[in-house]
Amino acid sequence: MSNARATHLTRRGILAAGGALGLGAVLAACGDDDPGSGDAKSTENAAAKSGPWTFKDDRGTTVKLDAIPANIVAFTGVAAALHDYGIQVKGVFGPTKTTDGKADVQAGDMDVSKVEILGNVWDEFNVEKYAALAPDVLVSTMFDNAGTLWYVPEASKDKIAKLAPSVAVSVYDRQLTAPLERVWELAESLGADMTAAAVTDAKKRFETAATRLRAAAKAKPDIKVMAGSASDQLFYVSGTNLSIDLEYFKSLGVNFVEPPESAKAVGGGWYESLSWENVDKYQADIIMMDDRSSTIQPADITKPTWKQLPAVKAGQVIARSPEPILSYDKCVPLLETLAEALEKAKKVA
Repeated sequence: MSNARATHLTRRGILAAGGALGLGAVLAACGDDDPGSGDAKSTENAAAKSGPWTFKDDRGTTVKLDAIPANIVAFTGVAAALHDYGIQVKGVFGPTKTTDGKADVQAGDMDVSKVEILGNVWDEFNVEKYAALAPDVLVSTMFDNAGTLWYVPEASKDKIAKLAPSVAVSVYDRQLTAPLERVWELAESLGADMTAAAVTDAKKRFETAATRLRAAAKAKPDIKVMAGSASDQLFYVSGTNLSIDLEYFKSLGVNFVEPPESAKAVGGGWYESLSWENVDKYQADIIMMDDRSSTIQPADITKPTWKQLPAVKAGQVIARSPEPILSYDKCVPLLETLAEALEKAKKVA
């Protein structure tokens, strides 16, 4: 691993752990039950708009174009979020297909056979294919405050930057609701119908789920939750700091395991690496496990020490999405799953 990559990865904490391992269409109008009409509606909305397009991103950079971007290339997770708002991209980069050819969890409801995949793993980005798409804009997230575009390789970032302007949505040191709002604003600027029933309903469901999680956390203040990620050699425990989902859940009252500063990764990281022999270092009643394809999933963990953890023996292990798809529709289950786990949890640690 290069020093540059190692430095970049430590900034995102437990996301680094996953990286080190190798790293639906919106309904149109209220009352319209045709699931395929969202795409057409957003296309009509975009076509109806004329004149220049302007968007100020989270770097403070303002992108100005003569018209609404038609050829959009985006990090897979961002593309999946835009898809939920009826905005279709031409190309993606980032985890899109699993080794068996199926859609990666980060691709959401996108039909991955209908987008150009410029790179599927860390440090992979086909610049020639990107240029051939004649991109109007590139969109990605940002896990630091230095303007680094997620999954855009350091070695080719300058070539990529010359081909089209970029938009960055920050997921650094803020709660989940902030980037959700930013992607909403971006989708709206791109012509999405934000008054569509499916869109407004998803936002209401998110608010309801947040209220439910807050109530569940208040009712079970003694239930300790641990966020983990698994590799063959190590188990990673994430602290809440700098994690958009965990910071938000904590603000709602969820009681998390917090590794001490002295135990966290060197270089500004916010996770602790444990050997499997020491996986029982922290007492937890619920374990949230990284659901990305680059990590080992709970059902596939064979380590005896894992199987002896109280939360595992009690069946109190749930999935966590460290890189949430930033649409309200996709974030609702994250809140509901944790709320249900808390409601049902028994004190086992």
